[in-house]
Amino acid sequence: MASDSGLAAAGPAILSLVGRQARRLLPRLRVGDLDDRDPDAIRELLPGLWLAVSAWFRPDVRGLHHIPAEGAALIVGNHTGGIMSPEVMISQLAITSYFGVERPFYQLAHRMVLNSPLAPILRRFGTVEADPDNGHAVLSSGGLLQVFPGGDYENYRPSRQSGVVDFGGRKGFLRLALGHDVPIVPQVTIGGQETALFLARGDKLAQLLGLDRIMRIKVLPLVLSAPFGVTLPFAPFVPLPAKITIAYLPPIDLRARYGEDPDLDQVYDDVVAEMQDVLTALEAERKLPVIG
Repeated sequence: MASDSGLAAAGPAILSLVGRQARRLLPRLRVGDLDDRDPDAIRELLPGLWLAVSAWFRPDVRGLHHIPAEGAALIVGNHTGGIMSPEVMISQLAITSYFGVERPFYQLAHRMVLNSPLAPILRRFGTVEADPDNGHAVLSSGGLLQVFPGGDYENYRPSRQSGVVDFGGRKGFLRLALGHDVPIVPQVTIGGQETALFLARGDKLAQLLGLDRIMRIKVLPLVLSAPFGVTLPFAPFVPLPAKITIAYLPPIDLRARYGEDPDLDQVYDDVVAEMQDVLTALEAERKLPVIG
């Protein structure tokens, strides 16, 4: 049996190997380049994608009129459904249908998503890497930007916590909105945690393995999904056809509500509480898992 000292000595070598593989599989994408968004491709793809998404997820999208009709704004959503994240594609299609393909609308996503099989379509619809420079570039240009502060930590929360908004204390979205003096539009989604059985985040294991440093991820999730049962962490899967409901809330002008120098802790608590109230109400509407 290997001694403890032997395992300790092997640890750095194992982590180095994992790191090399991660960098090979997850190459860095262009930062600040928004040109992959293609209105012509969106116009061509939108009808077919909307039909497919509607047939599978039966989306119920409410409150699109709350999104400002023009100018820069920051849409802040709770994240669901693991790497498949159905609310990303549904909101892309719904917002683009509502405002037209010419309105510049972008979404920040983890580099892992932008190296997934869905990446070519997502890029054409405006998905860019979740890098601060990209967020600043979109809002500086007057675009509409969607962010999911909870990231992988919220995305892979256990299915039993489907009705919980959990940003993990991340407040960068507030600094981004204040820095560009744009309103926040909360987006609340339910149904994504029913597209598979999310059993555990594996956040302590991810921390032990140093995955945040290597791959910018904070979880190593355990997921049961179709068609193979246990899914490798972050591997694509066939989502169950769970009904997805999305609600957009009235925009929040942070300085108008909280003054010129808002207390970020107070604002964070208020925004999360407001979203949580809506998510709790949406959860109460659901009669059965997956069916909705």
